[in-house]
Amino acid sequence: QVQLVESGGGLVQAGGSLRLSCAVSGRAFSSYYMGWFRQTPGKERELVAAISWNGPITYYTHSVKGRFTISRDNAKNTVYLQMNSLKPEDTAVYYCAATSGSSYVSQYDYWGQGTQVTVSS
Repeated sequence: QVQLVESGGGLVQAGGSLRLSCAVSGRAFSSYYMGWFRQTPGKERELVAAISWNGPITYYTHSVKGRFTISRDNAKNTVYLQMNSLKPEDTAVYYCAATSGSSYVSQYDYWGQGTQVTVSS
């Protein structure tokens, strides 16, 4: 069984920064693609960033390129999302997810409970 627990969300002013963490328990963390999604009421869940099992392949949705950075520490079974220059439109519940597929567009098998990020203007 794989469990994901996010932390690091909160309230921040526009232009500020937050770092989200996702601690993963269970085996084979290093073999999973990891992704960060976000969702706001009435909208579909959106893939924000993803990282391959060993780190060199990353994906970012257009709206966060240059502001967000995804990284992972396989020794600590943790994936991070550093969010800089935050905007009010980044306000959402952020979810960490893991897939055993070979690409960031694979179906994600495991999900965290989500952490709220609120950016005030």
